[in-house]
Amino acid sequence: MADGSLTWLGHASFRLDTPGGKRIYVDPWLDNPKCPENEKEPERCDVIALTHGHSDHVGSVVELTKKLGQLPIVAMVELKGWLKGKGAQTDDMPGPNKGGTVEAAGVKFTLTNAFHSSSSDDGDYLGEAAGIVVELEDGKKVYFAGDTCAFSDMQLIGRLHSPDLAVLPIGGHFTMDPREAGLACELLGVNRVVPCHYGTFPLLSGTPDELREHAPNVQVEAIEPGGTVQI
Repeated sequence: MADGSLTWLGHASFRLDTPGGKRIYVDPWLDNPKCPENEKEPERCDVIALTHGHSDHVGSVVELTKKLGQLPIVAMVELKGWLKGKGAQTDDMPGPNKGGTVEAAGVKFTLTNAFHSSSSDDGDYLGEAAGIVVELEDGKKVYFAGDTCAFSDMQLIGRLHSPDLAVLPIGGHFTMDPREAGLACELLGVNRVVPCHYGTFPLLSGTPDELREHAPNVQVEAIEPGGTVQI
């Protein structure tokens, strides 16, 4: 079985290609300023996974499902219901909540805690923000922290899930900055991290080099939008 791969689509959007050939979009906002042109119109998708409801994380969901047909959406129960009400083509299974593990397309998804807000642009309540641990068919795990600060219970996430790769925001202002992300790596016990949620706008000023300063024993895999790392 081949390794899975993770492709950064700019901001906090990712394409995850699994060893079993499944394609997962995590927090797809494909109109973001950093998304490569050749990634803006996906030809296929097996699952959409979402950390929270802000438009810079769910901006392309409804359009994707209308273009590609009914898709499983893994998201907090309130967020999934809201998206369906907005026209997203998905199944009738209620979304999970934190601690719940669900399976879609042969891949396991577990929502974890995160410290952030979650609402629509109109102020609709969309459940709490979450992180997501994705367990691939070969047993490897990727932890998407979503938008969050560092928090001590990241130790529990590390203990429960032992992620092989962590995806952490580093931009600051709305999320943790590189200093906090360095501590998050320590709490999680991870050896590899992909930084995201930086550089999209001037406010998001954290950089991978700053993260390297604060996580000297961690492999910081800073990729350009459109770049890919193996899992």
